[in-house]
Amino acid sequence: MLVGQQRPPCEILSAPAQCRIRCDHSAAGSRRAGGVMTGSSDRTLDKADAALPLIDISKFRNPTADREAFLAELRHAAHEIGFFYVVGHGVPTHLMTGIVDVARRFFALPLAQRLEIENINSPQFRGYTRVGTEHTGGSPDRREQIDIGPERQALRVAAGEPAWLRLIGPNQWPSALPELREMTLAWQAEALRVSREVLRALAVSLGQAEDYFDTWFDSEASTHVKIIRYPGRETDQADQGVGAHKDYGYLALLQQDEIGGLQVQTQDGGWIDATPIPGSFVFNIGEMLEIATQGYLTATRHRVVSPPPGVERFSVPFFLGPRLDAVVEPLTLPPELAAVARGVSNDQDNPLLAAFGENALLGWLRSHPAVAQRWWADVLTETHPTGAAT
Repeated sequence: MLVGQQRPPCEILSAPAQCRIRCDHSAAGSRRAGGVMTGSSDRTLDKADAALPLIDISKFRNPTADREAFLAELRHAAHEIGFFYVVGHGVPTHLMTGIVDVARRFFALPLAQRLEIENINSPQFRGYTRVGTEHTGGSPDRREQIDIGPERQALRVAAGEPAWLRLIGPNQWPSALPELREMTLAWQAEALRVSREVLRALAVSLGQAEDYFDTWFDSEASTHVKIIRYPGRETDQADQGVGAHKDYGYLALLQQDEIGGLQVQTQDGGWIDATPIPGSFVFNIGEMLEIATQGYLTATRHRVVSPPPGVERFSVPFFLGPRLDAVVEPLTLPPELAAVARGVSNDQDNPLLAAFGENALLGWLRSHPAVAQRWWADVLTETHPTGAAT
């Protein structure tokens, strides 16, 4: 079977961890009576239809729901897999369809109009990136995208202050499509709301107060949106939509279209498809949560396989990052959870730093070498004599 082909459900669930999710729901405290609603959609799905765990986040606030069963289900999904679908989130349908519509319209603009907001003009790595310009694992990704962060003014950073302060600054918006700004910021606000709710539920599932993580997620939080188009592959070999990687924030939320292509690495090194479910978001654990939980929650490697020739894929991920000055401190897990914490990953090619601003800056420098060379040459010299972005 070729990489990226849709697998039948029995094959998708063949990895041991996934088989446990489907066949042994009692271990996670979940229930299988009936289906769950997918966000604002009217489609009802049974959990057995999904390759990854499916979490109905509305149960967190529902006084009639079995709260302990919900928390056990969420904890199991986040600990065992690190990836799960979220439904019951309440994001309006017009925002979920609207963000994809403006994405299609932007990428249909003539190249010259897209290049008006090319990210090479932004020290904050904001704006449009052409196909093959962003790199993962040292190889170019076959996608074009817009990077969008919080709308803020650039700071005057004095000598001796942290370099990551230079990441704060404005976005770039295309004059040919002014409605992109309004739709994106509205969708971003809802993505932030849902992500904060999932993070609060995770805190409770780990034996913490609901507001445990709130300190670092005020108005200065470093959130990030990508609006992405994956063109069809040119050859069977050129299938890197985005290379295998982990996300360095707390949580990532993804809205994907119906095409598919996102794959999640299992504990045995295999890959399973995160098959699109209408009305859902895909969530995954970021490296900051891995550090905070001492590896009880683990950031999971994932990738995107390019669609077939003549087919394009659209997706919109949202990354929940804290304030840039956040320094992650390990939380005190209940003894039964601490006993099965795996410890923080030790990857020489991707060191995990507890200081979020440093972690974020290194990620940007590696991913966008052209922007790094233009605006961050001084930092590249300090952090990696041969160029950290390569």
